[in-house]
Amino acid sequence: MLIACPYCGPRDLSEFTYQGDANRTRPNPMSNDQSAWNAYVYERVNTAGDHREFWQHSGGCRAHLVVIRSTLTHEIKSVAFARETAK
Repeated sequence: MLIACPYCGPRDLSEFTYQGDANRTRPNPMSNDQSAWNAYVYERVNTAGDHREFWQHSGGCRAHLVVIRSTLTHEIKSVAFARETAK
């Protein structure tokens, strides 16, 4: 699988590190709400289709990226710098 880094161009998957689901909202770090933290850490939605994910180009420019990838075909639909796509 190739991921097209916006800075470096198309690169092999082995240069990247998966960093998690980019659809979830992290609770406030100062929050003591145990149920919110449990939901954030343990509850996952197993999406069939396009999924928004965080990746880091750890073997290249070290940029953090948001990748939209089909979980059915592994086709990469789009790649953008994470700082430009902040929710």
